Amino acid sequence: MAESQIFVALLRGINVGGHNMIRMSALKVSFEELGFTDVATYINSGNVLFKTKAADRRKLEVRIEKMLAADYQVPCKVVIRSADEMARLVKKLPKDWTDNKEWRYNVIFLRHAIDSKAIVADLKPKPDIEQVTYVPGTLLWSARFKDLTRTAMVKLASHKLFQDMTVRNLNTTKKLHELMQKMG
Repeated sequence: MAESQIFVALLRGINVGGHNMIRMSALKVSFEELGFTDVATYINSGNVLFKTKAADRRKLEVRIEKMLAADYQVPCKVVIRSADEMARLVKKLPKDWTDNKEWRYNVIFLRHAIDSKAIVADLKPKPDIEQVTYVPGTLLWSARFKDLTRTAMVKLASHKLFQDMTVRNLNTTKKLHELMQKMG
């Protein structure tokens, strides 16, 4: 029998700007009804940690997306990451990503359909004001707050690729990793 693995489901566009509102307590119950164990949510923006013996992340994404559509009428895309994947990602975070109040640091999680180093060129970042680095499954994006309105990333929502990614800030990414470690 397969051993349970730890995953995080990153739900795209949940509880953002008053749209796709789902109570985290209800979401927890829905995940438990799918047969997942040790289900926990983190903040109100669609981060759900869980354990399951199922290992196929694509199948997990489809199951969760179907549940969100059926239970909440929310056509939400989901990105799944395992505890091992999150650990590798956190190790690759730039050492200069600190609590510097002058900078914004975002981790952009990519769905498998667009997971490619070529995505950086497609997004046309402006190297003089923003830094974008591809790490398999993610883009690491940073810019000074004073330059945000001039960055290519600020226009990301209008790009067709945006539908296949979800953004978490540095602190949320680190916290999700920490919570996954505690579950292990």
